[in-house]
Amino acid sequence: MKAKKLLTIYCLPAMLGLALLAGCGKKESAEEQPAAPATAPAATPIDPATAAAIIGVVKFDGPAPKAAVIDMSQDPACKGSNTAENVMASGGHLANVFVYVKDGLGSRTFEVPKETITLDQSGCKYHPHVLGVVAGQTVKIVNSDPTTHNIHPTPKDNREWNESQPPQAAPIEKTFAREEIMLPVKCNQHPWMRMFVNVTKNPFYAVTGPDGKFEIKGLPPGDYTIAFVHEKLGEQEMKVTLAAKDTKTVDATFKP
Repeated sequence: MKAKKLLTIYCLPAMLGLALLAGCGKKESAEEQPAAPATAPAATPIDPATAAAIIGVVKFDGPAPKAAVIDMSQDPACKGSNTAENVMASGGHLANVFVYVKDGLGSRTFEVPKETITLDQSGCKYHPHVLGVVAGQTVKIVNSDPTTHNIHPTPKDNREWNESQPPQAAPIEKTFAREEIMLPVKCNQHPWMRMFVNVTKNPFYAVTGPDGKFEIKGLPPGDYTIAFVHEKLGEQEMKVTLAAKDTKTVDATFKP
């Protein structure tokens, strides 16, 4: 009988201690669970009945520079046009200018477009030479050449990567997380291959064509700063005020 009492006296504290430890272990395990990811803020709606637009032409003041000739002889598979695209001016108009809303949207947020943007490699050149994309939007990179390319973005604010893509390989799909204008992309296999990705926080941008024209639609009324950016000729800014259902013309001129 005395042995049973002694066993009870010594065992009860031990059992209580184990129970407490088990309870603590459960609490600690619960606290270590990762928090659920924060929900992205809902996009700010824009009333289509009041949406405005900006149109314009980017001009080149001066004689058009002669396009540099690219030597593609290192790779017999490269059969494309051998002219550089760094200053494409014709008839007083300037192509490959990235035009975007730099300021004026305040704290508005926008949904990431579901549309995939395609970047092709054909004739050992990138098409298009200048591309716009919203942060988080998918870029699909295609190799249409009978030779291998190495796609190598060299950003300041986004993640750098470098991937090889053989002929007829599956497309490479990438996203860029942060806003960055004129992010250079090169090919390590063909040093003349260069293009520029422009990552924006909003969908209000355009790239000028050979006629220098651009159009940005769907803007809410407000006061904006519009930026015009060229890889060689720099950046210009223009102020514009848009009323409801307004269409304003904003032209820019670059000089050599």
